[in-house]
Amino acid sequence: MKHIAACLIVATLATIGLTTATAQSQQLIIYPSKGQSAEQQGRDKYECHVWAVQQSGYDPTNPPPAPTAQAQPQQAAPPQSGGGGGAVLRGAIGGAILADVVDGDEDKGAALGAVRGARQHKKRQKRQQEEYRRQQQQAQQQAQQQAQAQQQQTVGPYNRAMAACLEGRGYTVK
Repeated sequence: MKHIAACLIVATLATIGLTTATAQSQQLIIYPSKGQSAEQQGRDKYECHVWAVQQSGYDPTNPPPAPTAQAQPQQAAPPQSGGGGGAVLRGAIGGAILADVVDGDEDKGAALGAVRGARQHKKRQKRQQEEYRRQQQQAQQQAQQQAQAQQQQTVGPYNRAMAACLEGRGYTVK
C-alpha cells in the first residue's frame, strides 16, 4: 500500500513538472526589430500582456492550480491482502480428502494442501495488485494527457494574442 501511494505521489509530481515544462517551452521569443529601448520594450510587453489576458481569458502570472492526486480519477481500492485463510483451509481439506483416498496419510495431505492453497492465494493476490497498479498508471497517464490538452487550450490563445499585439508594435515574435 505504501508503494502504491509513493507511485501516485511521484506521478503527480511528474505531471506538475510536465505541465510547467510545457508552459516554459511555449514562451515567446521577442526581438525589438525597430530598435525599441528597454523601457519601451517593458511597457509594450506589459500592455500586450494585459490585452492578451483580456482576449484569451488566461493569465500566465496567475495560472489555474495544477491537478492534485485527489482531483484525478480514482480506481477501485487496492486488493486487500487478507490472510488467505480460506484458501489455506480449502487446500488443507482437499489435501486431507485426497490423501485419505490415495495413501491414507491425512495429516501430510492436509499440510501439502494448505501450502498449495496458500501459494494459489498469493498468486491471485499478486495478479490483483498488478492489475490495480496497471489501472492506476493508466489513470495517471490520462490525467497527464488532460493536463497537457488543457495547457494547450489556455496558453495557446494567450501566446497568439500576445504575439499579435507585439507584432503590431514592431517586434519580431517567434
